[in-house]
Amino acid sequence: MINSERLSSRIEELSQFGKLPKGGITRLALSKEDKAARDLLKKWMEELELKVVIDQMGNMMGIWGESDTPGIAIGSHLDSVKEGGNFDGPVGVIGALEVIQSLKENGIKPKKPVILINFTNEEGVRFTPDMMGSLAFAKGIDVEEAWKIKATNDGKTIKECLKEIGYLGKEIPGTVNIENYIEIHIEQGPILESEEINIGAVSQLQGIYWTEYILHGKASHAGTTPLSMRNDAGFVAGCMIKQIRKLAKKHKGVGTVGVCELSPSQINATSETVRIIADIRHPKEKKLGKFQDDFDAYVSKITKKEGVTFEKKELVRFTPVQFSEKIVELISKKSSELGLTCTEMTSGAGHDAQMMQRVCPSAMIFIPSKDGLSHNPKEFSTEKDIENGAKVLYEVLKELIN
Repeated sequence: MINSERLSSRIEELSQFGKLPKGGITRLALSKEDKAARDLLKKWMEELELKVVIDQMGNMMGIWGESDTPGIAIGSHLDSVKEGGNFDGPVGVIGALEVIQSLKENGIKPKKPVILINFTNEEGVRFTPDMMGSLAFAKGIDVEEAWKIKATNDGKTIKECLKEIGYLGKEIPGTVNIENYIEIHIEQGPILESEEINIGAVSQLQGIYWTEYILHGKASHAGTTPLSMRNDAGFVAGCMIKQIRKLAKKHKGVGTVGVCELSPSQINATSETVRIIADIRHPKEKKLGKFQDDFDAYVSKITKKEGVTFEKKELVRFTPVQFSEKIVELISKKSSELGLTCTEMTSGAGHDAQMMQRVCPSAMIFIPSKDGLSHNPKEFSTEKDIENGAKVLYEVLKELIN
């Protein structure tokens, strides 16, 4: 059914692009490493005689079948975070490629087109917001506006980078007609492994709010300025980091400060300016909003108390997503028929599938992550677990295309 050796070999081959000396990869969106991975994927799609289509956001599509009816889309992304792993994203893209090749080898002729998609900038590290390619596909962001967004590392615009790597396509995002979307992904958490479950049928995703705060205080000598006379933006930042954890426990969500940049950054001075980005998540929309409101209220209170001012910018506002009950049930059913254990679950991370749910009924297939690690060079899923995910997708897709 699935050639596990071929699937794993391709994932390993992709991991050479952006490979780090101690393991893992850095393959940021629209970088030369991303281009190399895209070029290899394009070669593999052409070898399978898929029709390769590139849209204006650089989303890559390999289409199998010529029917005018809406198709079934499968895929994920190839870009990574800084010092990330080899499996977050590629398992979904290469798993989808393997499923198509296996269906072809087994003589299956689809009555509906099958569309393999590699979405642009899922991770959102080099360009904000994340999941940008699928967001554009779902008409959630205007392409002309997206093209103007600048990279965090070198200031180049998305359009400049797309041209530079040769992936500025002509197709308007979202014009390919899709009936359903399904994505294999590593869990990025510990539940499946710890409970010894083979497959997660993902029924919903948490909402995600990213908010940037620029704190303005006053730099002063660390030894000569009394505590009562300081306007220390760094101290306020520390209070915010502590408070987001406290509020996460109160609201039963998750909250993180993943970016905290102090200036000046030196031992013997208080901070004049701090840039903080808060990441707040919750599966319930109202509670997500209340969490954010409470955090903003605290920021206002602590900055006023410490004589610090702040600017706030909303970077991402993605509400919780409910996936297709029909597809989730089909994933569970096919897992059982294959002799695999399966549980319905919520994803704490954002994925392209949540944007595709705006376009069509969608769902996700999770496979176990070793020790729950992700966005880490030690991220790992076994060859058997990857094969299991591909087998489930194979059976689900086989039913949906006939």
